[in-house]
Amino acid sequence: MLSFKDSLSRFRLVAVLEGISFLILLFIAMPLKYAAGMPEAVKVVGWAHGALFVAYLFTLIDVWHDRSWSFGRVVLAFVLSLIPFGAFYLDKKLRAEQTA
Repeated sequence: MLSFKDSLSRFRLVAVLEGISFLILLFIAMPLKYAAGMPEAVKVVGWAHGALFVAYLFTLIDVWHDRSWSFGRVVLAFVLSLIPFGAFYLDKKLRAEQTA
């Protein structure tokens, strides 16, 4: 069982939550705004996604220092947060690394 006292476990959790919020924003809230005239969906989900993205950055910095990640690895983790489904790809790689 993973402990969330570990910086990598915290980062993975926040990354997955941020990835989910990104997909909800792109594939549910944005269509609701433009197709159904419901801009409130983007406002609510956008705020949640923004908060999770900030948490992602803070936990990324934490794991960078705690695990002595290279700058290139940190940049890759950042770029993957900007790509739909990128957070899930990153989580898969980190889970394999963490269980090894």
